[in-house]
Amino acid sequence: MTELLFNKRLQVLVKNKDTDERRSVIRISIELQPSSNPVHRKDLVVRLTDDSDFYFLYNLVISEEDFQSLKVQQGLLIDFTSFPQKFIDLLEQCISEQDKENPRFLLQLSSAFDHSPSNLNIVETNAFKHLTHLSLKLLPGSDTDIKKYLATCLSTVKEEKQQLEQKLRKTEEDLTRQLNYAQQTLSEKSRELDKLRSEWTSQTTSLSSRHMQDLTAEREKALEIQARLQQQNEQLRQELESSHHRSTQQLQSKVSELETANRELIDKKYKSDSTIRDLKAKLASLEEECQRSKQQVLSLRRENSTLDTECHEKERLVNQLQTRVAVFEQEIKDKEQLVLRTKEVLEATQQQKNSVEGNVESKQLQISKLEATVRSLSEELIKANGIIKKLQGDLKTLIGKIKVKNTVTVSQEKILQETTEKLQREQRELQDTQQQLRQKEEEVMKLKEQLEATVQKLDESREVLKTNENVITWLNKQLNENQFSRKQETFGMFETPAAGLRTGSVPHNMVQFNPMSAKHSAADVSPTALSQPSNKENGGPVGLDSKYFERRDDSIPLRGLLPSMHLNREVPKPLNTAGAKPTASAASAYFPG
Repeated sequence: MTELLFNKRLQVLVKNKDTDERRSVIRISIELQPSSNPVHRKDLVVRLTDDSDFYFLYNLVISEEDFQSLKVQQGLLIDFTSFPQKFIDLLEQCISEQDKENPRFLLQLSSAFDHSPSNLNIVETNAFKHLTHLSLKLLPGSDTDIKKYLATCLSTVKEEKQQLEQKLRKTEEDLTRQLNYAQQTLSEKSRELDKLRSEWTSQTTSLSSRHMQDLTAEREKALEIQARLQQQNEQLRQELESSHHRSTQQLQSKVSELETANRELIDKKYKSDSTIRDLKAKLASLEEECQRSKQQVLSLRRENSTLDTECHEKERLVNQLQTRVAVFEQEIKDKEQLVLRTKEVLEATQQQKNSVEGNVESKQLQISKLEATVRSLSEELIKANGIIKKLQGDLKTLIGKIKVKNTVTVSQEKILQETTEKLQREQRELQDTQQQLRQKEEEVMKLKEQLEATVQKLDESREVLKTNENVITWLNKQLNENQFSRKQETFGMFETPAAGLRTGSVPHNMVQFNPMSAKHSAADVSPTALSQPSNKENGGPVGLDSKYFERRDDSIPLRGLLPSMHLNREVPKPLNTAGAKPTASAASAYFPG
């Protein structure tokens, strides 16, 4: 018994030596069949066919021995039992990649001739090379193989044909049965429809007679309600006119006050702008003075540093000269000691004068020489003292200059500090004035917004007054039309008024009427009907826009309106609070849009 493992159509790249490469769709089937060799249990059969060409047939039968040689030749790492599933996985990879422009896995079928053995290669393309995962050599089918394949195809087609014929017969039987059932139900439903039509005609005649009686009673009630509405509308119009007059006066007084406040704020703004300009000019001058004083301080510091260096050099020279003076004084002391010794020697010589008269001349010469050296040394000492005094005077003058420059730098630093403090004070004042200016601008913006809101409320009150006048004129028109229809009823005409009581086209023998709409047609002269747009083509009433009947939180309450009106809606309470200003959106409390 054969076991089918895989049977799908794949796109294959066919290569021939004579022709170019072409892509074609080939069906690959993989199945396990019992082996003819008793040692091996099953063989793997790979078959290539083409659904468009029944003579295209390639077969490959792989036994376990063949697989071992294939495993050694191509370096496979799996055994015969897992080989079919791995082969199927590679084919699935080819199916998933075949719709791409550059597929990674590709099936190649190459043959030298038309009826020669072909190689089926599974190739993976990467960035480095074309890697062949598996290469199978398939043999073309012989005539007997092709005949067997065609016979199996024919048998499968016949089986499919028989199954389709059985399904067709079953569906025909089901459809005929359903058609008979539908015809029976149709006949039953038609009989029920005839019964319902007869019952409906009888009910419509009874309802039309009853509705005519209800219509006459509702017309009388509508006339009474319209008379009450006319009186209440007159009172409403008077109250609205008085409240509108008061609100306009209040708004005009507020507008004048806001205009005066706005003018005062504009004057203050101009004054603050002028002060800001003056402060900016002062700030610029102070900044220039500060820059100049900073430059002077820098120059004085540079001069001070140069004077310090000169002073250090003078002190170094004074120290050198003092060391030289000390050296000269030491030499003078030595000379004096030498003179004393010579005097002692002279005294000794004077005592020995008598004994050494022959050596007197030489000794006198030596004494004269020593006196000359002493005189020269004293003169050099006097010159050194003069130089020291002169250097000390220069040092005193330099110290005085340094002291004067230090006092000048201290005074300049004090002036700079005062200017910086003054500049900071001016900047703080400028920031305060700017903050005050911003506050004033915010107050001006708030006052402008209040002014715009008051002007908008004034316009809305005017519009609402116009809408109220339109409502009053419309109600008067409705009252006149209802009175005219009442006069027509005295002459035996049974037509509904054209202003909201129309129920449809009336036949010659009966009047069609809706009982639910009859209860609210004339009695409930609803302002919602007023808010509907005009429809002159359909004969509807001229209505008002729905925005004039929207309920507002700051609306003026309508006191005394509709006190005993039998309406099927709850009358809202007045919305006027203790500090609320009355506006002209009065109809929104009783006529919701």
